[in-house]
Amino acid sequence: MFLDLQRINERPPVFSRHTTADLWTDPHISKQMLAHHLDGSVAIASHSTDFIDAAVAWLRETFGLDRGSRVVDLGCGPGLYANRLARAGIDVTGVDFSARSIAHGREAAARDGLRVDYVEADYLAWEPKGRFDLAMLIMRDYCALSPDRRLALLGRVRRFLAPGGAFVFDVDSTAALEGPVESASYSVSPGGGFWAPGPYFEFANTFVYPEEAVLLTRHVIVEGDRTRSIYNWIQLFSPESLTSELAGASLAVESVMGDVTGRPFDPRSPQFAVVARHR
Repeated sequence: MFLDLQRINERPPVFSRHTTADLWTDPHISKQMLAHHLDGSVAIASHSTDFIDAAVAWLRETFGLDRGSRVVDLGCGPGLYANRLARAGIDVTGVDFSARSIAHGREAAARDGLRVDYVEADYLAWEPKGRFDLAMLIMRDYCALSPDRRLALLGRVRRFLAPGGAFVFDVDSTAALEGPVESASYSVSPGGGFWAPGPYFEFANTFVYPEEAVLLTRHVIVEGDRTRSIYNWIQLFSPESLTSELAGASLAVESVMGDVTGRPFDPRSPQFAVVARHR
């Protein structure tokens, strides 16, 4: 048992394993994630309802989005932004690899008579049929990607933006390094819970990689017939480091905001957002 516990608490190399798809496609976990998405009073899987309403208003005003504008919502989840934009007559495509989230978005759009092209796919592999005036990636998804995957995403975004098109997304800030400390915890869920419908044991670790500006929360879930590990990597950025990374993909940062509602940038905030265009 000592060796098992030692292995469970072992510090992994940065971005050495990716389990994002497991989090969003597992039948049980994706159900819990969808519930968090739809709870507009909290900002866990999605921002709060008030924040989303403010963000959509800011997006429409800032980018002049109106009937006929083409927008792609990468990692669209259950369509909380896509359906709101579609109500204004905007041509929206939502891309997400969570079948449960895509199904909910489609059902909600159909119920409200909205036209949204929902695509169940990994946006790192998806090929659009046309170009877009705006690409958006909200809730700091960018930070969960390893450097090679971020570079691949930026290359794809650059290719499918229309002339004059923009890419807006939010990230976690290096200011967040001032708070987290490394920790380990253990819990028991005899009646099931977030990670599984049946009984399980959970070992949770937080690792901090200050030199790489990376945080990791890892959950090892031990059930009667299997053991799973969920890795939640978070790459932290400053406006300068993010500008440099985008420049390497021939994208230029046009503006830096506090978030996607257009709030002013605050260097003390744990997150910020940017608008980027072709260099």
